[in-house]
Amino acid sequence: MTTGIILQITETAQNLITGGEDEITLPILDLVLKGGWIMGIIGLLSVVAFYIFFERYFVIGRAAKEDKSFMNNIRTYIHEGKLESARALCVSNNSPIGRMIDKGLSRVGKPLNDISAAIENIGKLEISKLEKNVAGLATIAGAAPMLGFLGTVIGMIRAFYDMSMAGNNINIELLSKGIYQAMITTVGGLIVGITAYIFYNILVARVQKVVYKLEINATEFMDVLYEPAK
Repeated sequence: MTTGIILQITETAQNLITGGEDEITLPILDLVLKGGWIMGIIGLLSVVAFYIFFERYFVIGRAAKEDKSFMNNIRTYIHEGKLESARALCVSNNSPIGRMIDKGLSRVGKPLNDISAAIENIGKLEISKLEKNVAGLATIAGAAPMLGFLGTVIGMIRAFYDMSMAGNNINIELLSKGIYQAMITTVGGLIVGITAYIFYNILVARVQKVVYKLEINATEFMDVLYEPAK
């Protein structure tokens, strides 16, 4: 009997690959539904992953935009003693760099170490804002495959349970539901996990570019404060 079941599975697999005499089609939606409630959770995680990625992608993209004349104008205003004009320029710039420099300008007149510390703190705060929800992608990248494996175990348990309850009436159709769930949830979990992992690394790389720009501008601003004393 076991040999007969194996032959049925083998024949079905060959039909799926070659099309057999009657071509077999596998509707994606039908397969997903056969995955059970775990596929619902995996599907929800995929929606969350895409939302986080695109929302953060555009936010980080706006933060990464830089006006090349910004620091030159700031230097000019500082040399001319027009601190209010410099701060107004920072506000109009409306970027992490602008807010960081504005904080530094608000501390002008105090020890340079205090100014540097204030700039560093604002820089960290801005980066923290950009990284909002990014850790969620890392969580999804790890959780989705695990959920898929959980679905695999549940599907196999279901298949073996059906076998035990069927007695001598075991057939491929009886086992298909459990095997469907076992395989589909694994594939779904891996797809979502891999996608979330790629999304996470893309966002981390973009945040690092912003960090680099903040460090460059912070250093340039501190150099400007030293210049009048020369």
